Amino acid sequence: MDIATKAQVGFTPTVVDNDLETGEIIDNQDTGNDLQRGLKSRQVDMFAIACAIGTGLIIGSGSGLARGGPGSLLVAYIAIGIVVYFVMTAMGEMAAFLPMKKGFAGYATRFADPALGFATGWNYFFKYVIVLPNNLTAAGIIIQYWRPDLNVAIWVTIFGVCIVALNVFHVRWFGEAEFWFSIVKVLVLAALLLVCLVITLGGAPKHDRIGFRYWREPGAFAEYLVEGPTGKFLGFWACIVQACFAYTGTEVVGAAFGEAPNPAKTVPRAVRQTLFRILTFYMFAVFLLGMCVPYNDPMLIGATKAKTSAAASPFVIAIKLAEINVMPDIINALLLFFVLSAANSDVYVASRTLFGLSKDGQAPRIFSRTTSTGVPLYGVILSSLFILLGYLNVSKSSSTVFGYFVSLVTVFGTLNWVSILCSYLCMRHGMKCQGISRTEMPYTDILQPYGAWFALVMTVLVIVFNGYPAFIPHFDLTKFITSYIGIVVYIFNYVLWKVLKGTARVKSSNMDLTTHRRLE
Repeated sequence: MDIATKAQVGFTPTVVDNDLETGEIIDNQDTGNDLQRGLKSRQVDMFAIACAIGTGLIIGSGSGLARGGPGSLLVAYIAIGIVVYFVMTAMGEMAAFLPMKKGFAGYATRFADPALGFATGWNYFFKYVIVLPNNLTAAGIIIQYWRPDLNVAIWVTIFGVCIVALNVFHVRWFGEAEFWFSIVKVLVLAALLLVCLVITLGGAPKHDRIGFRYWREPGAFAEYLVEGPTGKFLGFWACIVQACFAYTGTEVVGAAFGEAPNPAKTVPRAVRQTLFRILTFYMFAVFLLGMCVPYNDPMLIGATKAKTSAAASPFVIAIKLAEINVMPDIINALLLFFVLSAANSDVYVASRTLFGLSKDGQAPRIFSRTTSTGVPLYGVILSSLFILLGYLNVSKSSSTVFGYFVSLVTVFGTLNWVSILCSYLCMRHGMKCQGISRTEMPYTDILQPYGAWFALVMTVLVIVFNGYPAFIPHFDLTKFITSYIGIVVYIFNYVLWKVLKGTARVKSSNMDLTTHRRLE
């Protein structure tokens, strides 16, 4: 189990050692009815490198480009990138000062309200079980590049069975599969960035130096839903929402901060690495994409009203427009590794999150039972059932269903950011009330807590206005439900735990700011 997920799922870890020859993480305690740590150090390292590369960037960025244009897409990714940076620094300050094993939910319980911790833990579970059919749908959309006549539901079934099988076997199988998936992801993305750069500079077979041509015609800002300035603003906001979807999950790296052996050095380095990934993988990628593909190209996801989408990744479209023969098929096939890797991790993280909730008494005890090989089988089964949502593709176009899942995942993911930011701001208020200076913290960011307030306002705005397409040009009940049901679930869980357990908001004067405190 990788350290990011281990810290996040919320169970108390056992004592572990590393085998010096194999790098395998070995449990020193009896693993009966518990998870077994069978991942190797090389697998964990590769997960950390590839964690910033996801379906939202590789597949979903096409819908953002089609709705908002290259200018809106770039500005949106920069704006949300700043939000993510502040989320990471907030998480980093908490983890460096007061390391915890229970990740986001643990900080919400400790600094805000136990009910918020309960809601956060379940929200994290729902985020991953909803993004699971999303990733399988994306895999089907990629294959529709070759076979648009076949419904995506067929591929949801085939890939779903394979993903479940990998998660039922010993964790070593999962780790090895993810190791090679991650290597392919890094190499393919690096190749895509290089190819797009060559295309825009005129190195393609047509030797057409594109430059900023598509920023001038059809333009940098597209109209979405309505015409005029309002349409351009709606296009920009569509890019904001899509960028949130692409970035959700980046904060998982921060969950490992609490287990860092030297937080004063490890946390700043991890935050800098996150900023580097944002600049390299996200901003540079969408910048090059906007230079290589016009936003009105009919192959982009959501650009047409066809029954099935003819597009796969917008990066593949860029290569196809440049008339580089054979490569689009090769890259499109390799992009399957992105979405299948993500789907593989979705079942894994969701089942372990459910395991942690069960260990903490926040989920039925059956989900804490494991097989003889340490697999939380009942958690895997429940998580895998959400694959059935992918069969919405039977009656809806794949691009439409993809959009539904994007809305759901965006809400669940951004609610995680809200929990982190609220927990951090509560901690800062507690420090002020107890007379603890920021100078006593081993790591601080110069822009905090102002950055946290900015990020919180931006995130809340995205959550509230995520579902505006449900009202334009006419009310769409399905879009409305997928855009806002996550908020209802989050609030319901908060109220439910508060009523059942009678929890109270943590008072700043009584807040625990000493346990596991680090000053170095």
